[in-house]
Amino acid sequence: MHFGRYSIVRSSDGFIDPLPQHAVNMKDQQSWFRCDGMNRRDFIHAGLMTGLGMNLSDLARLRAQAGPTGVPQAHAKSCILIWLDGGPSHLDTFDLKPQAPMEIRGPFSPISTDVPGLEICEHLPRTARIMKHVSLVRSLTHEFGNHDTGSHYLLTGNKPSPVLQYPGLGCIHAHHAPEGQVLPPHVAIPEASSYFMTGFLPADSSPFSLGGDPSKPQFKVQNLRPPTSLTLERVARRREMQQFLDQVQRQTESGPLTGDAFDEQAYALLSSPSAQSAFELEQEKPGVRERYGRSRVGTGCLLARRLVEHGVGFVSVIDKGWDTHQQIAKEFPDSFFPGSGKLPALDRAYSALIDDLHQRGLLESTLVLLMGEFGRTPKLNPQGGRDHWPRAGFVCLAGGGVRGGQVIGSTDRNGELPDTTPVGPNDLAWTTLSLLGIQPDQAYVSSSGRPIRWVSDGQMIPGLI
Repeated sequence: MHFGRYSIVRSSDGFIDPLPQHAVNMKDQQSWFRCDGMNRRDFIHAGLMTGLGMNLSDLARLRAQAGPTGVPQAHAKSCILIWLDGGPSHLDTFDLKPQAPMEIRGPFSPISTDVPGLEICEHLPRTARIMKHVSLVRSLTHEFGNHDTGSHYLLTGNKPSPVLQYPGLGCIHAHHAPEGQVLPPHVAIPEASSYFMTGFLPADSSPFSLGGDPSKPQFKVQNLRPPTSLTLERVARRREMQQFLDQVQRQTESGPLTGDAFDEQAYALLSSPSAQSAFELEQEKPGVRERYGRSRVGTGCLLARRLVEHGVGFVSVIDKGWDTHQQIAKEFPDSFFPGSGKLPALDRAYSALIDDLHQRGLLESTLVLLMGEFGRTPKLNPQGGRDHWPRAGFVCLAGGGVRGGQVIGSTDRNGELPDTTPVGPNDLAWTTLSLLGIQPDQAYVSSSGRPIRWVSDGQMIPGLI
């Protein structure tokens, strides 16, 4: 089949590829995308991109169909969310109760920080030296003690509803991102769960997931580059062929086109060494990598810093393993061997990220959130762990206009309930969106014509900025 200077050829294994007419009789190189059931434009799009979950042509096209969105002036240009999946114990990290009975205060002792009067866990010594940049909220509270509902509330700012799925904060930010960017506006490391997803927003606001753990040796972002059998020369041929087909369509159809500019954006990422270099951790000096740590959360935080430097607006770093129902005394500090637990890894990663952003002049324009879906029970259980406790928890905020070196709110003597300044997930979401320059109570009009606010109620966290 011939299209201008190109012909479609099918190899013996059923794959297809556009080739110059002079090359039709040559043996086809290995192709990589099957076209079964695809129409003409679907085939071209599939041939152009390797498939980034939903390819970037489709993401850009959907964003344009959603219509323009305004971006008000912001305190922060970007946000890094470090999500401690499972529910981190506030009593064993940032809200220790050394005067409480042993079954409440737990196995760890407090240490001083660089903020006079502020103490945190002894297994966070590096973090203790950067608390001057951090605003620690010790009064985060809500009523959902299930992982699913708690995560939904914290990550969207809205209580779970059986009739409406709300979008994650990163997706709201992506919805407001300007067009024309090569890199995706929202990246999830290593991959996003359902609570980070689009909810009632169009699919163009979806996070771009890496598709693998960046702490693993030889890690590469899934499908960021064509396979070795598909060179950029072949991609360029497909792109040129698509441009020809679009020209033919202009001449034969009266309806508006949906391709061109969006495919240009997709091709820009595929062919942009500068954009792709944002994901290349091997460009970092060994000393920097060691400073962050080679753990999952350490590598994720380092990659988040690189992405923010390259202009990505929202990065979610998901660190699983915080559902500590047993053996906190062992699992938090040591796990498999001394220093291998959750706290040492987080300590290296979080402190390195805050300090690195500060040294590079990026902290003031980058909001960094550290949190999970809830805290843990004030009393240790018989297995030496703590169970789900949404009534009290913490969140650390740094950068992005936040005033560091302070504590907001407090819990009672057993860490059971907030004593002062209770902060709900709706307040945290309201604050996050406001710092990013998004009006929290702005109404989004759904495809059915229903106006829906980003956050139904809430307020700025008092004293934060």
